[in-house]
Amino acid sequence: MSTVRPEYPRPHFDRSHAWLNLNGTWDFSRDPDGWGEQIVVPFAWETEAAGPEAHWLEWGWYRRQLAAPADWSGQRIVLHFGAVHHFATVWVNGTLVGEHEGGYTPFELDVTDALDGQGGGTLVVRVHAPLDKREIVHGKQRSIPRDVYDVCAFTPSSGIWQPVWLEARPATYLADVALRAGAELDAIEATVSIGGSAGSAGSGSASGSGVRLTATVAGEQPVTVEVADPSQPVSFRLPIAEPRLWSPADPHLYPVTVTLESADGTDRVAATTGLRRVETDGDRILLNGERLYVRGVLDQGYWPRTGITAPEDQAFVTDLEAARAAGFNLVRKHLKLEDPRFLHHADRLGMLVWAEPASTGVFTDEAVARFEAQIEPMVRRDGNHPSIVIWGLYNEEWGLDWDVAADPRKQEATRHAYDLLKALDPTRPAVDDSGWSHVATDLLDWHVYDEYPDGWAAKVRALLADGEPGFPVGIGPGTVVEKVLMADGRPVPRVPNLNSEFGGGLTSVERGWNLRWQTLELRRYDALSGYVWTELYDIEHETAGIYAFDRGAKDDGGNPPDLTNAVTVAIPDVVPLAPGCDLVAAEGGGVEFDVRISHHGPAAVEVTVVPVWGAALQPYDFTRVPDSGSGQSVKVQPFRLSEAVRIRELMPSAAAETEGARPKADVARLHLVLVSAGGVVGHTCVDVATRPVGRTAIDGSPTVPRQ
Repeated sequence: MSTVRPEYPRPHFDRSHAWLNLNGTWDFSRDPDGWGEQIVVPFAWETEAAGPEAHWLEWGWYRRQLAAPADWSGQRIVLHFGAVHHFATVWVNGTLVGEHEGGYTPFELDVTDALDGQGGGTLVVRVHAPLDKREIVHGKQRSIPRDVYDVCAFTPSSGIWQPVWLEARPATYLADVALRAGAELDAIEATVSIGGSAGSAGSGSASGSGVRLTATVAGEQPVTVEVADPSQPVSFRLPIAEPRLWSPADPHLYPVTVTLESADGTDRVAATTGLRRVETDGDRILLNGERLYVRGVLDQGYWPRTGITAPEDQAFVTDLEAARAAGFNLVRKHLKLEDPRFLHHADRLGMLVWAEPASTGVFTDEAVARFEAQIEPMVRRDGNHPSIVIWGLYNEEWGLDWDVAADPRKQEATRHAYDLLKALDPTRPAVDDSGWSHVATDLLDWHVYDEYPDGWAAKVRALLADGEPGFPVGIGPGTVVEKVLMADGRPVPRVPNLNSEFGGGLTSVERGWNLRWQTLELRRYDALSGYVWTELYDIEHETAGIYAFDRGAKDDGGNPPDLTNAVTVAIPDVVPLAPGCDLVAAEGGGVEFDVRISHHGPAAVEVTVVPVWGAALQPYDFTRVPDSGSGQSVKVQPFRLSEAVRIRELMPSAAAETEGARPKADVARLHLVLVSAGGVVGHTCVDVATRPVGRTAIDGSPTVPRQ
């Protein structure tokens, strides 16, 4: 019964020396009077992998037998749920052992006293998953009645959707181990909370309580603390003799083992963290003191047969590696507290993460309270992960009825959520209301969408060059509203600026083309701290992904994203026309435009721009380093757009007429190959046609070099 998702589910708080996996086949019922079905846990009851595929079912009942291992005798037996959507009631042997509300947060129940004398019994779980989800946290799950953002919502994932397991521990136990890098990055600061008989309030706070903590960082000397008052968290410092900082380039992790000794026995937990510091300095984000440019992608955490549950642990690795292969250094896990295994792999693989809780759908006191109830569990569960460099909260005023700027109560709710989060974790930048009107935020982010790069360029220029205080947002067919950057009309603060959602195009070819041109447009502005492309893969009806829903390849029209997301790129001063026809050659086949270089490396580089003609839409052969003598060189400073390099070329068709050497071509690709220190360090291309094709520019004329 335990072959489904067999890996230990809580690597951030590892008590795997005493655990029992409860995933697998359980009895299932839509009616408490009968048990006619089975379900595979931990897959939501709507999914193919679960079995029932029960859509719009509000109540579900689960049942299975429990049998604690014999060597757990004398320990407390604790039942753990990774997440259950939305309200769970749990019985063991007919005894109510607990309830939990909140579909994305973990919970645990001590079931020792409800088990029979042999440590066994019948476990029954009743789950309520309301059809009307608007007042509960549900992220991208569809609701009936629908949310205002229903157009981008998906099939609900109800019931148990993260692993279930048993653990054994002493009556006095380790309840929490919070690890943060010390201010000087030469130590780990640990805060340990103790639960159970010795850790309960009023259990005795005098010295000599007989409770001792020992913490060990692998390869370092242990630190032992005699606990004076077990009811209070204990903080201490774990020095690192030769610190090795965590970064995407070197994701070094420090294993930490914490041992608790008391009269009730010994408890042991393992955890990991990394030594790294993320901070803001004016309009820059810094990672370990060096400027960080976010090259991010939206990841909503859905799979074809399993909904919001990963089908297997490797699925998290597959998605993270797919993001890296596309040139991204950050994943924005969107409106979902993801399975902890995802963050475990992000830590070890060196992928940065923007983490945020699930949203509600309306603004009521109950909805606000439920949204805020996620914040403390989010920080407690996920705060040790060095991969998380940004916390998010609200998204586009979802759950705030889309009018924060017009309602002081909604502004206060936004500010209160930000204050709660920052009080729990001041070590990471936090975003209060991603993409729209801000109230209190460490990052100024905005969401701008446009189907074409010329319209996109105009909107970006208005924000980043012209200082516009807001931008237009399409919220429905024919409905466009103006969103201000600051809800209360204050001047925009000097904090890092990000475009944290963007994308355009209805087909995969159009989206590949827009990814190239819209991303290059963003990199034209030195003050920007990064971007988040929408999105990594298709989901159900939403076909905005770089990859298909099954994570297969899609046709990007010859615009591979890894080249656009590279550290060094060329930015042509061209307003593109259409996929396959970025620029129309002048009469006679000549093209002439400027190119500037964007470089996000740590040091200045000398780059030579070498133009090389190739067949339409075909990739460049990167095993070939072109002769830099045929190009023009420019020195590029980090995070500063270079001076212009002038490109003057004849299309192969025009050259063929004059030289008689090459076949004519109505469309050709001009590769702009960036050469430095004898190797290719970057690449951009411009597709050139002899006559206009496809869409014309905004004024109706063919596209031309930008002035």
